[in-house]
Amino acid sequence: MTEPRVPRLSVDIVSDVMCPWCIIGWLKFRKVIDHFAGRLDFRVQWHPFELNPDMPAEGEDAAEHVMRKYGISAEQSRANTGRLAGIAGELGFTFNRGPDFRMRNSFDAHRLLTWAGAVEEPDQDGPTGVQTELKLALFKAHFIDNRDVGDTQVLADIAASVGLDRDRAAAILGSREFGEMVRTEEAYWADRNITGVPAFILGGRMLIPGAQDPDVFIRVIENKVLAAAA
Repeated sequence: MTEPRVPRLSVDIVSDVMCPWCIIGWLKFRKVIDHFAGRLDFRVQWHPFELNPDMPAEGEDAAEHVMRKYGISAEQSRANTGRLAGIAGELGFTFNRGPDFRMRNSFDAHRLLTWAGAVEEPDQDGPTGVQTELKLALFKAHFIDNRDVGDTQVLADIAASVGLDRDRAAAILGSREFGEMVRTEEAYWADRNITGVPAFILGGRMLIPGAQDPDVFIRVIENKVLAAAA
């Protein structure tokens, strides 16, 4: 007797490597995937969003950037950073924002992520593949290791660290490849009123914005996905 087929659920995540809430949102959502193990076959795909599309190549001091962008004081900035660090720490991710921590231009990182998504095996074993591995490696490089993820050599090294072809990654970064795809995707999601990240789209139609707690996703999936499949 064959086992009943487990329903498949696509999960599109619109996100930026520069966004601390995006790694927090993913770590929370990973708990959702674990919660439904054996009941749902998740398939995760990441999509580009640039918080600061005009960020110069040299980046900007992170504290100064946040104060300027949001019009807050240094004390408020430190408080916000501490709050984020506390939430991330509870999820097992340690922000390492030293005095030299900078915001970076993430366009080339998105080009690599788009490439990684294009080379995914359609029948990958598990909910995530090399694109997610690359995304998480980029989060770690930026928020924990304080590496310049706007630098093409750093990006090529990170791509190689998750098993992607370094020479191919370097060739992409040295060209304009996947740039138009990134811009097209950014416009696509903007047309669908996604103005902040992270944004999770379940099954191509259910939008859940922000770094929500797992219970929020679980309720939606129980009521709108599994109930419909029953």
